[in-house]
Amino acid sequence: MAGLSAQGEQRRLALRAGAAGLTAWACPAWVQASQIEEPLSDSVRQALRAAVEFAGPPEPEFVSPEARIAYLRWLGELSPRLQRRKPQLQDRIEFLQTVWYESRRAGLEESLVLGVIQVESAFRKFAISPVGARGYMQIMPFWARLIGDGDPAKLFHLQTNIRFGCVILRHYLDMEGGDLFLALGRYNGSRGRATYPNAVFAAQRQWRLA
Repeated sequence: MAGLSAQGEQRRLALRAGAAGLTAWACPAWVQASQIEEPLSDSVRQALRAAVEFAGPPEPEFVSPEARIAYLRWLGELSPRLQRRKPQLQDRIEFLQTVWYESRRAGLEESLVLGVIQVESAFRKFAISPVGARGYMQIMPFWARLIGDGDPAKLFHLQTNIRFGCVILRHYLDMEGGDLFLALGRYNGSRGRATYPNAVFAAQRQWRLA
């Protein structure tokens, strides 16, 4: 009986360790962190507010037929890659069109923004982190107060969330003098540590055109 009891205890410990490992995999350490509220000068706050309050819909505009063809190629190649996460074609088109529009508006690579979304929320529109970050790009509610209308519920809106994320990442990139490694760390609240930026860079490679 003692042997059976010891064996049972070992099995329970093994299951407990396995569950802990699964939890750590499902909720990586870097996801626990998020943007840190920092003082903003009035000029920066106004610039960020103006950037997020622009009411234009994410409709592609093309300066040439070649630019339109490039966009359609991008859309046609990335839509199948996203199908497992977003089975409905219209949902994928709306999502990718918004990412394309907001990324370019902020001067960011589309693949980078998709990499951030993959790491932050796994493409879940209504994701909420343990520290309260929301939506695709895991925006902290304090940003709605600082540069939005104060309503954190709007951070679940597709275009609003991605616009906030792109504007904030662009802001951090400017703060860090163009250093994307440090900007990503600041976005995640883990500036100077490699785990989160490296995860985004790895995810980004999956969203570049072949």
